[in-house]
This record gives sequence, C-alpha cells and structure tokens, in this order.
Amino acid sequence: MTTSLERARQQYLEQQVASASPARLVTMLYDRLLVDIDRAVAAQDGGDPVGAGSHLTHAQSIVAELSGSLTDVWDGAEDLRALYTYLTGRLIVANVTRDRAAAAECREIVEPLREAWHEAAAALTPSPAAAPAFA
Repeated sequence: MTTSLERARQQYLEQQVASASPARLVTMLYDRLLVDIDRAVAAQDGGDPVGAGSHLTHAQSIVAELSGSLTDVWDGAEDLRALYTYLTGRLIVANVTRDRAAAAECREIVEPLREAWHEAAAALTPSPAAAPAFA
C-alpha cells in the first residue's frame, strides 16, 4: 500500500524530471546509476543476490537510456557508445556471476563520467549573477 508521503515524493520526482533541462536529465541519470551500483555492491556484500540483481538490472536500463540518447552528430558518440556497451557487459557479469569486483569496476567507470557531465551541465547553466536584474 502506498502512503501519502510516498505518493507526494513520487509526484515531486515526476515534476523534477518533467521540468528538467536535457543536461539536468543526463546528470540525474548518472546520479541514479551510481546509486544503483552502490546499492548493488552493498547488497552483494550483505549476501542479498536478489537485491543486487534488481539494482544491477536497473543500472543496465539507465545505461541503455544514456546510450540511446547519443546522437551521431557528436564526434565522441561512437566512443561513448562503445564504453556504454562495455559497461553493460560488466553490469551483466556482476549480476549473473555475483561478481563484486565487476560491480566495483562499473563504479570506477561511471564516477568520472558523472563528474564530467555535472561540470558540463554547470557550464551550460547561467550563474545567478549573470541573470538580468529586474527593478
């Protein structure tokens, strides 16, 4: 049964996604990808393969979404798509073989990408000081 607090939280999250810029959506996906990987590792460490599998499967879905959003107009798309393909394979290995090292490797791959996307998104967002003042 869903509580009113859970419904309110879900509604808030849906509004955040609906109003987010494309750059913000990418950073949100990377943030959640790291959460899923961290939760999977914790579940693996805790002897919960079902929980780990759930988080790793969700992580795979996020990587598929990131890969699908790439446009071939960008010169780096092919290389990033190849990295996403590798990452998906390692997430599958981490899930099927319950390999904590594979899950940890995924985190090592994702963390610098997440940081780079956050920096890029921040560079696209005008600072409050640059916004025009209204009298």
